[in-house]
Amino acid sequence: MDNLYIIKIGGNIIDDEKKLSSFLKDFAAVEGNKILVHGGGKLATKMAERMNVPQQVIDGRRITDAETLKIVTMVYAGYINKNIVAKLQMNNCNAIGLCGADGDAILAHKRKHPVMDYGFVGDVDSINTDLIRSLLEKNLTPVFAPITHDQQGQLLNTNADTIAQELAKGLSKDFTVELIYSFEKSGVLLDANDDTTVIPVINPSSYKELKAKEKIFAGMIPKLENAFVALKSGVKKIIIGKAENLQELISGKSGTSIINE
Repeated sequence: MDNLYIIKIGGNIIDDEKKLSSFLKDFAAVEGNKILVHGGGKLATKMAERMNVPQQVIDGRRITDAETLKIVTMVYAGYINKNIVAKLQMNNCNAIGLCGADGDAILAHKRKHPVMDYGFVGDVDSINTDLIRSLLEKNLTPVFAPITHDQQGQLLNTNADTIAQELAKGLSKDFTVELIYSFEKSGVLLDANDDTTVIPVINPSSYKELKAKEKIFAGMIPKLENAFVALKSGVKKIIIGKAENLQELISGKSGTSIINE
């Protein structure tokens, strides 16, 4: 099977024009099949402030009401997505910008929660692997914004980490998939405030031990739990690390590798 890199770029890099340009240059240089999934950064929050649309965040999750959905769709699937695509074209990477509604690429449903109403937040149901495979076969590089749809005409705001993971799981039947979460830190850290304390490899047994000793800070636990779910679904390897070190992450010289053995 052919290799496929699915690379997710985190919000803080998107907010920094210089770092984003540098990352996209490195991403464009990655050979073979690749998909980019991007988050939203802080631009949607700034736009909401300018438009006097109050923002509600509970436990770090944005509540997406109807007005906020308009803003995140404009910002994520509009400006940010097309800005990234244009920069990739500049670096000779023939990219195509998509959200979940395009080509029925990612089908989702409105999140159901026993207590909270998250508004128009989507949880992924299925990936249109035929469409994505056909784009890759034409040497196009899909760039996904974190917006999905329910096939009933409703757009949904969806977590970019989750989209990357679901793409990786869905496409692992057709490709040998490596999923890379790139953000501002150097990997999974023993000390959240010390970037030199990267844990190079985590497998299920070492993860259990680190969690029991409370060596992994709380914010990283959902990412790691999701990583092991993806590995069980056929994803070959998951790498977490610094966006500026993309080539090193791919070659295994930096970051944290999450493996199933």
